[in-house]
Amino acid sequence: MNPSFKTLVIRFSSIGDIVLSSPLLRVLRAKFSEGQIDFVTRKEYAELVRNNHNINLTYEFDASTGFDGLRALKKRIKGERYDLVVDIHDSLRSKYLRSILGVKEIAVIKKRVVERSMLVKFKKNIYKDHLPVPDRYIEPLKKIGIENDGKGLELPIPDEVLFRVSGKIAALRLNRFERTIGLCPGARHGTKRWPRERFAELAIRYVREFDAKVLVFGGEEEKEICSFVAGSVLKETGKERATDFSGELSLLETAAALEFCDIVVTNDTGLMHIATAMRRKVVAVFGSTVREFGFFPYAPGAMVIEQEGLACRPCSHIGLPSCPEGHFRCMNESTVEKVYQGVLNQVHRSD
Repeated sequence: MNPSFKTLVIRFSSIGDIVLSSPLLRVLRAKFSEGQIDFVTRKEYAELVRNNHNINLTYEFDASTGFDGLRALKKRIKGERYDLVVDIHDSLRSKYLRSILGVKEIAVIKKRVVERSMLVKFKKNIYKDHLPVPDRYIEPLKKIGIENDGKGLELPIPDEVLFRVSGKIAALRLNRFERTIGLCPGARHGTKRWPRERFAELAIRYVREFDAKVLVFGGEEEKEICSFVAGSVLKETGKERATDFSGELSLLETAAALEFCDIVVTNDTGLMHIATAMRRKVVAVFGSTVREFGFFPYAPGAMVIEQEGLACRPCSHIGLPSCPEGHFRCMNESTVEKVYQGVLNQVHRSD
């Protein structure tokens, strides 16, 4: 292979989608071991790929710069004369970037828009497969001999981040507790959120049965939910049984902190994929979204709690602010007992 072969991968957002691109980057590097592999993403997500040893350069797009910023980025990219562009976003922005004259090969993700629309709008399942998103990213590259290596997700973390987080965790003296459980009770869309009261009830039960410590994770916008869960645990189980990290850690710091959890209970959110990339035991509660969309935890041992057979499900492929039917059965029927049994299943699972 030509050592000067240059590849550009485009994925602007979001957290989970970018973490799910790690198998693609690994197999690209295996194919083009001496070539240049660069990645385009939005500035706020760049830390997820900036330290990936399979990437040479990360282009960080500032969405606040609008079209002028995108045009400047395209001009910069054009000067690199890429041989291969892999568009795993297929949005208006990515279409604009990939329309560079002179690129020898352009590979674009097949988003299965028709299948997805038929399932959401008419509840008619015409999917021919349940291909996970990481495999969909690699799918268009099969024509040039690239296959998935089956090694799962990865998220490289710099030593300075690991040391910084280790210091924060050391202050908690986790050795006083028999187990540590991580909770990710937030999500961008309301129909992807298992009720916060149930996260709290689950955590309280786990603390009492396993003499456990609870770590709660989320972004700044999820502080209210996370604070409620952590506060409920502290109120019912005593001082120092829960620590709320929401809004305090970067994405990579959150990944490093998740490594200290024996098990992670999460909604269908980016932190679920980060926990999976960190090889944690995961229990994920799914509401309005389904396996066909490709975003189930990308690990063979992960546990998904969902309410199959509901006539109204899925109501969206990304989630909605609230249940369009008003009953929210997809989440309300995932009881604490059902999720707790999933947790016990993971606790006793031998890897």
